[in-house]
Amino acid sequence: MTPTHADPVRRCRALSTSAVSDALDRLGIAGQALGIAPLDRRFRLCGRAWTLRYGPVGEDRGTVGDYIDDLGPGDVVVLDNQSRLDATVWGDLLTVTAHRRGVEGTVIDGVCRDVDRSLALDYPVFSRGNWMRTGKDRVRVEATRIAVSIGGIRVEPGDLLLGDGDGLVVLPRFREADILAAAEEIESAEGRIRDQVTEGASLREARSAHGYHELQHCTGAAR
Repeated sequence: MTPTHADPVRRCRALSTSAVSDALDRLGIAGQALGIAPLDRRFRLCGRAWTLRYGPVGEDRGTVGDYIDDLGPGDVVVLDNQSRLDATVWGDLLTVTAHRRGVEGTVIDGVCRDVDRSLALDYPVFSRGNWMRTGKDRVRVEATRIAVSIGGIRVEPGDLLLGDGDGLVVLPRFREADILAAAEEIESAEGRIRDQVTEGASLREARSAHGYHELQHCTGAAR
């Protein structure tokens, strides 16, 4: 098992969203971002949230993407566009810039465009989908580095995010140590059970041998 004093991002990167989701359930923490999925199921991201909220334009048209020059390695861009599907807030130029700056990936409660660039650069984007219509002159940056909502989950600047083919989970910074410890315990138990089943044991026997139901006592999981 990973030592608890190890870097939280490195520990989180070694986990699956399923294990973290089960840990969140066990601890009674809401952290599963509903409806947020990767453009490519092979995409993974893990890092600290750098948050931004969009709103509709007014007389002052504002900007949609100048913030990107403030980001770098370890950051995950988290864009709250209030689940809008009719105006994109991420595209080709942002992808190229973020990739060049070593940004970990992008999460959007809304849609993106220019997906071919993201796929070509292997740059992870998690969103509600993609569409070609620009957000320019339709939405504007309202605020940065503030609390936002992604898939119904509150995300604070600096929260830990993990994304994989199953979706996106949010680990609130003030509870991340508890969440990581629980997720590592769950993933370790499942690994031992999987090994025993591979060697010929029944699933019931393997679960019983490793106390899996006790580990999952708060989740009601049927895994």
